Amino acid sequence: MTRLDLSELKQHAHLRFNPLVREWVQVSPHRVERPWQGEVEAAAIDSLPAFDPSCYLCPGNERAGGIKNPRYETTLVFDNDFAALLSSTPPIRQDEAGLLIAHTERGICRVVCFSPRHDLTLARMNVAEIRAVIDVWADQYKALGQQPWINYVLIFENRGAMMGASNPHPHCQIWTNATVPNEPAKEGASLLAYRQQRGACLLCRYMQLEAGLEDRIVCENEAFTALVPFWAVWPFETLVASKDHFGGMDNLSESARNALADILKRLTTRYDNVFEVPFPYSMGFHQRPTDDQPHAEWHFHAHFYPPLLRSGAVRKFMVGYEMLGSPQRDITPELAAARLREVGEKHYSRK
Repeated sequence: MTRLDLSELKQHAHLRFNPLVREWVQVSPHRVERPWQGEVEAAAIDSLPAFDPSCYLCPGNERAGGIKNPRYETTLVFDNDFAALLSSTPPIRQDEAGLLIAHTERGICRVVCFSPRHDLTLARMNVAEIRAVIDVWADQYKALGQQPWINYVLIFENRGAMMGASNPHPHCQIWTNATVPNEPAKEGASLLAYRQQRGACLLCRYMQLEAGLEDRIVCENEAFTALVPFWAVWPFETLVASKDHFGGMDNLSESARNALADILKRLTTRYDNVFEVPFPYSMGFHQRPTDDQPHAEWHFHAHFYPPLLRSGAVRKFMVGYEMLGSPQRDITPELAAARLREVGEKHYSRK
């Protein structure tokens, strides 16, 4: 049997197919070179300086390769110096007996700094400052999605060293793909199937049900609802969904942008208040693919996945049965929602 030659493929970002679960795994071999500033203890985060001369995201400081940040005053966007995906990746495809399947993946990865201040988080920014970030997200989603080979734009934030954030400076990442990633692809298939079978939007119907029950709603405003979903896995997992049906950030009206800033501020403040620590989480927006198809089934929403279960840094891991069977949780979604509601929206650091 001829040995499959992966030498060329392994030089580039690529996708490998798992035929057992019929999902793709992204491999970015060059990411091992990216910097890590070390874990920042929770006690130290409250005393971070507004400017850190050693931080590669602060204004005027040097990044990889001698690139210097401008002395920005609001937000900053730049191509990731250690991008997981590159636009210049050549097309390479492998397929051995329908089992060893892989192909290179093109993409663009960017970093968005929320603020020039090193000591802020979304919870500690005001609504106007968060609104400026949302404007950047919407502009990036539209501009990147207009490139003909980009079919998905994923905007996400890893908050805290526990979630793999290598720098406490407030920032997020934008990764674009030529291929729609697993999670939005699965959601898109479910949204489309529900629309075809029932003639309605799955998330619109779900949010209507939750509005009538109120057990799992954490907070809401005129345009968005934040709730602990009925099927939540992570201890304080939340879903933030628009009340109106639209597919992407490019459809956000002026008032909806303000409302999104408001709900993000309120929800992240509640997260911090649960244990009176800067709460770690991974957050990301799921919106319609950018493949020039209408995708009327898509409903704009965001997921927050926080790992903390109790104070003292007791966290949720996926182990044992959860890795080999099905996800499991220790507190009900209703109790988690009640806890988030009761902590209030005045940040613990200002009490």
